[in-house]
Amino acid sequence: MKRLFFILFITIAAVSNAQEATWLTDFDKAKRVAKKEKKPILMYFTGSDWCGPCKMLKKDFWQHSEFLKQANDFVLLEVDVPFREDIITPEQFKKNKELQKKYNKDGAFPTLLALDANGKIKERISAYSMLRDTSGYFAFLDKARAIR
Repeated sequence: MKRLFFILFITIAAVSNAQEATWLTDFDKAKRVAKKEKKPILMYFTGSDWCGPCKMLKKDFWQHSEFLKQANDFVLLEVDVPFREDIITPEQFKKNKELQKKYNKDGAFPTLLALDANGKIKERISAYSMLRDTSGYFAFLDKARAIR
């Protein structure tokens, strides 16, 4: 019986971990990985603690099984700009604000950019509707996949 519970626990833990993609938070590292692996970068601007549409997009799109199947086709870069100071370090917050000034000048959240390995913007999609329709984001992935 103990063995059965152990196996069940390990299975649940593995499934739980498989439901999230791996996101980088360092832009320079993302560019290095993109160059090495010849993949486009998906740069995601979020306000993790205050942006309602960002929270909905996380649940509806980022955790969707179809996205998770495609996540390895990209280098994922999350640029979080939270209100709470304890969510990321002051250094990371400063870097993220600089990235926001350069890449997300209009301040729209959520915003998703497809970049080449040199950091040049190739595609962009912003906002997320209360209708919770992810089709535009999946179409975005199709376009972004062709970037090198």
